[in-house]
Amino acid sequence: MNFTKSIAVIVLASLLFVSCKKNTVETTSTTTASTETTVPKVKKEIATANLQTASFKVEGMSCAIGCAKTIQEDLTGLEGVQKATVDFDTKLATVTFDKTIQTPEKLTKVVEAAADGKTYTVSNMKS
Repeated sequence: MNFTKSIAVIVLASLLFVSCKKNTVETTSTTTASTETTVPKVKKEIATANLQTASFKVEGMSCAIGCAKTIQEDLTGLEGVQKATVDFDTKLATVTFDKTIQTPEKLTKVVEAAADGKTYTVSNMKS
C-alpha cells in the first residue's frame, strides 16, 4: 500500500514539472560561499504622454502558473514596462509601457522567446 502511494506521488510530481514549461537558465558557478543580496529594481516614472497600452493574444500556454505567470514576469521585468497582465483563461496579455523605450514588436519578441522559443505565438496585437 505504501509503495503504491509513493509511486502515485512521484507520478504526480513528475507531471507537474513536465506540464508547466518554465524559463530555466543554467549557470555554472565555481565560487564557494558567495552571498548575494538582491535589491528590488526601482522602476522609473513614465510620463503620461509616453504611456501606451498594447493588448494581444498569446497562444500555446498550457497552464496558468508556469506559462502565464512566466510570460507576465518576463514582460513586467522589461525596462519601460509599467504593468503587464497575462490572463490564462482568455489567453489575453495587456501591457502598459513607455513608447519611447519599448515597442509592440519588442514585446512580441519577448513573449515568443519565452520558454524554448517555439511554444508561444502572439496574434491580434492592438496598441
